[in-house]
Amino acid sequence: MTRVLLVEDERAIADTVLYALEKGRYQSDWCATGEAALEALARRPAELIVLDVGLPDCNGFDLLRRIRELTEVPVIFLTAWSDEVDRIIGLELGGDDYVTKPFSPRELVARIGAVLRRSSAAPKSPSDALSGSFVVDDERLEVFFGGEPLQLSLYEYRVLTLLIGRPGKVFSREEILQRAWEDPGMITDRTIDAHIKAIRRKIKEVDPAADPIRTVRGVGYALKPEGASG
Repeated sequence: MTRVLLVEDERAIADTVLYALEKGRYQSDWCATGEAALEALARRPAELIVLDVGLPDCNGFDLLRRIRELTEVPVIFLTAWSDEVDRIIGLELGGDDYVTKPFSPRELVARIGAVLRRSSAAPKSPSDALSGSFVVDDERLEVFFGGEPLQLSLYEYRVLTLLIGRPGKVFSREEILQRAWEDPGMITDRTIDAHIKAIRRKIKEVDPAADPIRTVRGVGYALKPEGASG
């Protein structure tokens, strides 16, 4: 049974969500603080995390950065903040969905199911595709660079494999948005740029001299052909 970790400090909301998760046939763990969540993840992994932004001991956005050091499982933000900037920040950090309070518990469970289906579905890229120094394992949703796994979020994975699949082709930001996101209306050019920046940083963690992604100013991005032969 799929395990969901709920990180929410308001007991009444937590009880409502936990009941809805039980009805949806999910196993669940509940933590009221960020530190407790990190300890819970270290003890027992979860397949998805529902994360409140306003926790008593930390900001949910900051907590996600620490969570990403442990796991790349999907994260749904749960928050009373409805500002668009906050939503964009959450998505840029690697969040997979953003639910604003007050919300329907049934809708939240439906969104959990949708995110889990997306995360388990292999993107349209060749199985174990080779592209120069890159190796794509689309069954495990992993990309290896120079033999080392890149710790990518789901959307970073989708963006990078899109580029790997057509080395040399310049993908516009709009094209990347339409092909990598299910709800393009919520995403901006800034989001695409932030994901590319994160991908580049993770590649340089493996090889500081590597720069396989080309920026075409005013248009978009491409994987350099010289880094994509084979």
